[in-house]
Amino acid sequence: MRKPVSPVVGQRCLLVAALSLASFGLLTSCTEPPPKGAAAEHARPTQSFAQWRDGFRVQALAAGITAQTFDRAFAGIEPDDSVVTADRSQPEFTRPVWQYLDSAVSAARVRNGQDRALENADVLQRIEATYGVDREAVVAIWGMESNFGQQMGSKNVIRSLATLGYEGRRPDFGREQLIAALQIIQHGDVPASNMIGSWAGAMGQTQFIPTTYNRYAVDFDGDGRRDIWGSSSDALASTANYLKSSGWRRGQSWGFEVRLPQGFDYAQADMDIRKPMSEWLRQGVRVASGNLPSAPQASVSLLLPAGYRGPAFLITDNFRTILSYNNSTSYALAVGLLADSFKGGGQLAGSWPVGDTPLSRSERIELQQLLATRGYQPGTADGIIGANTRKAIRSFQQSIGVPADGYASTQLLSRLRAT
Repeated sequence: MRKPVSPVVGQRCLLVAALSLASFGLLTSCTEPPPKGAAAEHARPTQSFAQWRDGFRVQALAAGITAQTFDRAFAGIEPDDSVVTADRSQPEFTRPVWQYLDSAVSAARVRNGQDRALENADVLQRIEATYGVDREAVVAIWGMESNFGQQMGSKNVIRSLATLGYEGRRPDFGREQLIAALQIIQHGDVPASNMIGSWAGAMGQTQFIPTTYNRYAVDFDGDGRRDIWGSSSDALASTANYLKSSGWRRGQSWGFEVRLPQGFDYAQADMDIRKPMSEWLRQGVRVASGNLPSAPQASVSLLLPAGYRGPAFLITDNFRTILSYNNSTSYALAVGLLADSFKGGGQLAGSWPVGDTPLSRSERIELQQLLATRGYQPGTADGIIGANTRKAIRSFQQSIGVPADGYASTQLLSRLRAT
């Protein structure tokens, strides 16, 4: 938004997409990309925390933070070992997309979201009019990130970020976010004691990291403070402001489920491939249920979250905007389906390959290594099935004459081991 944290201008999810599948979507949200080499061996600090804190104090004061603000915020702060543990964790197993969606778009969450939308109807109407972002999408993110404000994290954000800045694995991220957090405190939006969030520094009802907060948080209820913790109006409007800045198009669907014709070229299931709706229709792609969405000439891409044997979706730029909030296709799909469910939709016509056993992290790394050995250039063997790995998988699939959907499966790994 748990998978620990969740703006245009490149702000992205702190945890990689693999982690976002590992522990369903509360406290996930807007943050920066994971640092390069995030899976590398941890570098131990070479100085005491007190020495690090004193050095960082000089940097903070040079950045405009007052001595009073700094000293109050850091009073009694010591490193948090649980933050270090969470930061270094690399889950071996992740949940497949269908299990993720079962939790994300549960009947209870849909009902809760519908109730919250009714309770906040006036505010949501004003937010929609101000930012041009559909209220259902904003409420869906609210539900995904904090269960509608019920689970915002319990850690002191200053302590968490100081730990990240000190312990050596992501010091640049920790220091940048700490400066931003101190700016928030100095601005008077929230006292340090109330700045509570996730271990990775994501805060409030829709889980902004401090730099994202400083860019996009707004005082929508007019009380003089941007309070994304205690004011749902501020939290929801801030999220809408972020989505608008990231390119949200009002009234455009995030995407829709489709049926693919026999003999379809599954290699076209690539988010880098964008075509007008008319071109997909010409190839025999059909909407799975309901009417053809508006703007039929819009440029859309084909998504196969579970390969050619699972449901297929055509996704729009609004789906990409959700990805800017959390760079996981499973997360963006959950937000879209949850938003649709608030309006009575969200049900899928296709079925998931529930008999598939998802690859473990070790197996994903092995798959990438085998692809590289065979010259397919999947990128770094980090266990993250990203664009380069999917491209390499498609090339291998084409070479052995199977549907080139770019999907990493146990069957694919077996074929690689055998070749």
